[in-house]
Amino acid sequence: MIMVQCQPPSGTDDGKANRPAPPQWRKPDGRVSYHVEQGKTWFKQKDSVDAAARRIILAVNRVDIDNIASLDTILVPDIHSGDLVYYMPFPLKVPYLEDVAKIIFFSYPAQSFGAYEYGHLVYTGPTNMGRKNDPTPPGLYFTNWKAEKTISTFDDEWELKWNFNIENKKGVGWHQYALPGYPASHSCLRLLEEDAKFLYKWADEWKLKGKDVVLLKGTPVIVFGEYPFGGEKPWLALKDDPKALDISASQLEEQVKPHLQQILQVQEKRMQADSAR
Repeated sequence: MIMVQCQPPSGTDDGKANRPAPPQWRKPDGRVSYHVEQGKTWFKQKDSVDAAARRIILAVNRVDIDNIASLDTILVPDIHSGDLVYYMPFPLKVPYLEDVAKIIFFSYPAQSFGAYEYGHLVYTGPTNMGRKNDPTPPGLYFTNWKAEKTISTFDDEWELKWNFNIENKKGVGWHQYALPGYPASHSCLRLLEEDAKFLYKWADEWKLKGKDVVLLKGTPVIVFGEYPFGGEKPWLALKDDPKALDISASQLEEQVKPHLQQILQVQEKRMQADSAR
């Protein structure tokens, strides 16, 4: 029988007073809703909206600026005000995670990610994960090594920026690469460059003894859900129901529960090592 602790083991409490303040997000001016347009039509008019609005539109469609014109149908918010978090599916707060210093979730069906500090969403954005023939395996990972630039193990002509490995033997990780607006990778987690760069700097790298012995694991990462390959892109449902993709705090809790004890033990070990420096 495995006992899962909902509170951190002795030694992990870094003092709530010392924790970073949760972000103060700007809410949209009104209710978020969407309409559809052709990608090439919107692309011709892209300069009519500011950079923040373009970022929202790209994120909502899980695509980058170089690929949006090739999409037959895209979603366009009827308003562009407020922060991106209000257009993405992750909850702003997950009370169950209040003692988890850092954790990142990647949702396969929503093709988006959310980064949390002590239960508060601090960053979110779109992703394009593994294609049908090379799916991204679900489950718990921890960040390993990272490199600002590296070469793909699938094709030596593919340069990967802001690469952060989460599965060393299989070569799975997140990095900047083209986002065509659907799962297209060879199991990796493709990101927009600004998002890949943020997570590259925010997440913790592993600590090794020599070349093979892992002394300290990095930041926990959970990949979850299934993508409806062959069906309609899930986010297109937002046109009829702007909350169709919403992920609840309880859903994330269910993803974490089987792993909480391990996550807290890894966190405690890292905190003890940091305090001993």
